[in-house]
Amino acid sequence: MPPKLLIDPAIIDVNNIYLDKTKVESINPHRYEMQQLDGILKFDKANNLIVGYKDVTTNEFWVRGHIPGRPIMPGVLMVEAAAQLSSVYYHLIEPAVAGKFVGFGGIDQIKFRGTVQPGDKLILVIKCRDMRPRRGIFYSQGIVNGKLVFEAVISGMPV
Repeated sequence: MPPKLLIDPAIIDVNNIYLDKTKVESINPHRYEMQQLDGILKFDKANNLIVGYKDVTTNEFWVRGHIPGRPIMPGVLMVEAAAQLSSVYYHLIEPAVAGKFVGFGGIDQIKFRGTVQPGDKLILVIKCRDMRPRRGIFYSQGIVNGKLVFEAVISGMPV
């Protein structure tokens, strides 16, 4: 049985951008094919929650070869998108990481529950479980059309 969603998708306003792509780029160094986060929709410091998104297009580098005729976003890229959102959260909360790259530290308890295809808006939700200057642990969910497509626990650290 899938877990409860961290946020009701019905209350996510995809037209109300909290941080646009340019601001995300000022925090995360990812570019070109590896930039997997298009913006931030909500930042709720009191509830340790951040919501971002990735607009999945037909121009993604993996579309041609990842299941020709029926392209689906590789799970590793879904997780990468969540890790990039975790990095933004880390930077917004922890002043000690200003100007540093926050890298992947680990991934646990991952489950894929659906597919993401070109044309989908992948909504990413992160709830911080633990935050310290040298490590953060985040529970992540990916949602498409109101349905959970993946969940994972991601850890990251400044490098």
